[in-house]
Amino acid sequence: MLELLKKSAMEQYKALKNKEVTAVELTQGALDRIKSIDEKLGAFNSLTEEIALKTAKKADEKIAKGEELPLLAGVPLALKDNMNLIGSKTTASSKILENFVSPYNATATQKLLDNLIPIVGKANLDEFAMGSSNENSAFKKVHNPWNLNKVPGGSSGGSAASVASCEAALALGSDTGGSIRLPASFCGIVGMKPTYGKVSRYGLIAFASSLDQIGPFARTVEDAAALLEVISGYDYHDSTSLKLPVENYRESLNNDIKGKKIGLVKELIGEGLSDDVKKAIQNAVDTYKSLGAEVVEISLPNIKHSIGIYYILATAECSSNLARFDGVRYGHRTADASNLLELYCKSRAEGFGPEVKRRIMLGTYALSSGYYDAYYKKALQMRRVVYEDFLKAFEKVDALIAPTCPNTAFDLGSKTEDPLAMYLTDIATIGANLAGIPAISVPAGFDKDGMPIGLQIMSPQLTEKALFNFAYKFEQEHDYYKQLANI
Repeated sequence: MLELLKKSAMEQYKALKNKEVTAVELTQGALDRIKSIDEKLGAFNSLTEEIALKTAKKADEKIAKGEELPLLAGVPLALKDNMNLIGSKTTASSKILENFVSPYNATATQKLLDNLIPIVGKANLDEFAMGSSNENSAFKKVHNPWNLNKVPGGSSGGSAASVASCEAALALGSDTGGSIRLPASFCGIVGMKPTYGKVSRYGLIAFASSLDQIGPFARTVEDAAALLEVISGYDYHDSTSLKLPVENYRESLNNDIKGKKIGLVKELIGEGLSDDVKKAIQNAVDTYKSLGAEVVEISLPNIKHSIGIYYILATAECSSNLARFDGVRYGHRTADASNLLELYCKSRAEGFGPEVKRRIMLGTYALSSGYYDAYYKKALQMRRVVYEDFLKAFEKVDALIAPTCPNTAFDLGSKTEDPLAMYLTDIATIGANLAGIPAISVPAGFDKDGMPIGLQIMSPQLTEKALFNFAYKFEQEHDYYKQLANI
């Protein structure tokens, strides 16, 4: 069974259609794999065994009747634990939601169930998706499958680790400032953030609503493209959802890129880049040139301000969004309060972890009277400036490439005492969220210690087809994606 679990999602899907294995056997195999290795990995907060096997059984019934099988039906998937799934706990890896059971399905979750994709469990994350290392979970740290002493990246570290360790063939994550792409880079898999509005956010626990976007994790670009097809589409429950038809992202995967122009982002390949990452990016440039694309250096002059812009806007939105966790209607409620104000204060103090508290305070400060114009309004204006840099760049090139992260996975605990150093991990990924453009991280090699390196590719809004094609062409020129963590 492990050999089958090591195969790509599309290969597993084909094996199911050819009746080489049943969906129940495949799902049970994934669940057994989780039970055998997850104690040392920490990728899952909870398993949803009953729900997964019930979904798998429905897929098997379709196969038995000779009916057409929905895309990716029967292929095991891990769901980040900030998306609602009826009958499961949705905790956002926070004590404040430790015992919260989902009363409804997120739209993305419902689409998975409609396609008969078994959800094997809820994947661990940084509390409320706030972090770059998955060390901020209230329950346990996630370990990198390539080296258990290293971080998997955050905030969707559990989702990435589960795919990299073959506990699931696919996973969903959410990306607010790089939370899909960074763990994908650190864990040596594919992680993709779609155009803002492509995937409904209904049922996703909000962190920063103007930046959050749900996206796929997979071991191949084709798998990621297929999963995005399943989860994207208009949803009237989400006012930011785009009213556009769902595209077939796989049909353009092997298009010729001869004559296409690719921009290498000057500001993201300079200072602070490790030698191994630099070599990997140069290798990517050479690969694209060998495929007939023209690679030019391009400047995004204001990208250097993206960290500052992000940590004002994201924390302001988090301060507002997390005000709903007050100990009154749901979630943790303190046992020791003599009045309403005390109930609010103690419930939140007991329920939130240090990083979440830090961001709520930063955001509340940025929104407070006297500081709103100086911080929040200015950050909004600068966000537009960064967006215009991207627009100007895309007038000259078809796609942009850069490292996903200036470095590879770092040691657990090495940056927990230095929040600023941790925040700087997202320097290359935040720009795509501020601009609302699609971006993908694909495996691009390994450092001297054998840790994966990610190449980030970005393209204009609503050009997912072209983005997947650029990623696929690079992927197929190398065998990085075929190498799996030995756990």
